Amino acid sequence: MALESTDTQVDGGSLMRAVMALSGGMDSTGLLMRLLADGYTVSCLSYNYGQKHSIELERAKANIAYLASNGIEVEHRIADLSSAMGIFHSALTTDGYEVPEGHYEEEQMKQTVVPNRNAIFASILYGYALSVALREDTDVAIALGVHSGDHAIYPDCRPEFYEAIAHAFEVGNWDSEKVSFHLPYIDGDKETILRDAEDALATLNLDFDTVFANTNTSYNPDAQGRSSGRSGADVERILAFNAIGRKDPVTYVDSWDAVLANALQVEREMRT
Repeated sequence: MALESTDTQVDGGSLMRAVMALSGGMDSTGLLMRLLADGYTVSCLSYNYGQKHSIELERAKANIAYLASNGIEVEHRIADLSSAMGIFHSALTTDGYEVPEGHYEEEQMKQTVVPNRNAIFASILYGYALSVALREDTDVAIALGVHSGDHAIYPDCRPEFYEAIAHAFEVGNWDSEKVSFHLPYIDGDKETILRDAEDALATLNLDFDTVFANTNTSYNPDAQGRSSGRSGADVERILAFNAIGRKDPVTYVDSWDAVLANALQVEREMRT
């Protein structure tokens, strides 16, 4: 089974049906906007896996509501995996372990790995996609917002992982020819995603700041849902917004100038 990195079309020129993982973060949200702009009919799955930053689920629901208010209907379901994945050890799920701060490529960021997370998510998505394919008699793309910025820390975001797991799913299912993986940002990064989202949102006539204010990237937001600006995910996001010349519309614990200065300092330290 090949991994699709560009839009795939079916007979007649209409784009494939898609299912995707919508975490409520900026990567999957940007991907959703691209799929909609390209004319896909999209069904989204979000996962409650006991993550400390569960505010992301509320942000996902807020964007689905924003789309609906603009006449764009997207099916959205939340799968509760908290009882199963709550037994996994990770700084993202285990009480008493602080989320590390710094740059994604630093060794301590491996504490944010949730064991086998993307394999579990992809397996559920595959079953869902195959069910949609059979029910609707159509080909279905499983769209994921994984990108190269995650490769250093998360082995389950790398191309070889998805090539292997796609092959396993193909071998293990009837009618697997109806399902493919669509990973448009696998060789890109968060800046790539934001620039693509700008274009997609212009096509959809939706407000960029509203959409991305309804996201969460921080692994350690405060009780009010404000992003810390200091986790590795925060730093990567802040640098991406700065690279495209925009102020991030999410609320941070500190001012935008302060979190940007910290992110730039972290980046400089990684280069030295």
